[in-house]
Amino acid sequence: MTTHHLSPGSEFPTATDDVPVWDAVVIGAGQAGLSAAHHLQRRGVRAVVLDANEGPGGAWRHRWDSLLMNGVHGVSDLPDAPAPEESTEQANQVIPAWFGRYEHDQHLDVRRPIRVTRVSALSPAPDSLLRVETEGGAVFLTRTLVNATGTWDRPFVPHVAGRGLFGGREMHAADYRGAEELRGLTVAVVGAGASAVQLIGEIAPVTTTRWFTRREPRWANGFDGLAAVTRVEERVRAGLPPESVVSLTGLTLRPQEQEAAALGAYRRIPMFTALTEHGVVLQDGTELDVDVVLWATGFRHAISHLAPLKLRSEHGGVALLTGPFGPQSATTAATDPRIQLVGYGPSASTIGANRAGMAAAIAVRKHLATLAASASGQDSVA
Repeated sequence: MTTHHLSPGSEFPTATDDVPVWDAVVIGAGQAGLSAAHHLQRRGVRAVVLDANEGPGGAWRHRWDSLLMNGVHGVSDLPDAPAPEESTEQANQVIPAWFGRYEHDQHLDVRRPIRVTRVSALSPAPDSLLRVETEGGAVFLTRTLVNATGTWDRPFVPHVAGRGLFGGREMHAADYRGAEELRGLTVAVVGAGASAVQLIGEIAPVTTTRWFTRREPRWANGFDGLAAVTRVEERVRAGLPPESVVSLTGLTLRPQEQEAAALGAYRRIPMFTALTEHGVVLQDGTELDVDVVLWATGFRHAISHLAPLKLRSEHGGVALLTGPFGPQSATTAATDPRIQLVGYGPSASTIGANRAGMAAAIAVRKHLATLAASASGQDSVA
């Protein structure tokens, strides 16, 4: 059994080998990860941020070039750092630069590119250290973990009969780079969310666009955003897979999408039943030829590296405890107080991510205080 000793000047046990023990490891340096790192630092928590990207920006690094700052759905301020203003500059340049300045100005310890592959506990004890393993073989030991990996790495494509038969191009919204690559083509856009509406707005003026959804799109009609977030929080408290907040608040057409609307591109067609070599089979059995199927079908949360911790409930989601600042601050795993999930469920937005970052830092500090109290007066902990 590995023995841990109290190091000079520390109230917590540290490993006797060459691997240092962190108070917190944050996985992911997007909006949620940076917010959490800021609030941890403010509370004196020794933390390191591990990010899989080559540089700052999180998922924003991978957005398409035609997405400009005046076309994003909204970017919230980071703690102590106002968000960039609307402009005609590329979002995939402006926001990564802003995140990079923030990391520098806040003196955050961000290390990249480091992709986490597995998180496990050193022993079954509830206060055991956590072992964070990475793709490159580096190992980090930590008392707590803040997971801020978001969804970008897990694009979702639903099962449809005939997958593999289609001779045209299939692409997910994550692979989209701009309307010009689709100019003159017939494109089937699949999805009932905000990304589908936004992509149709871009490509409809230069393509023949057909919009397919499994259900009628939910258009905004004054639905209360707080009520939507609360509903998502209720699901994660019950351990159910979280719904998208946008799917509950409803869709809107912005000025830049009015041309596509005038072209009739937002006329919804019920989801096709199958793919063929040349296109899709409609529900009445007829076949429609298309050149491209663009899956705007969303993402799933990238948390498979947490599987050894057995956080998922029998319902398939990770149950979170109610947070101190309302629905968007539910971050603590109900089965393991060492684990915080930010940007998950009700906090999966830039506004929610900031609030969740603070809530996670408070929960981490509380857990560390509990560990300190239990270690007080002991020379070693087995």
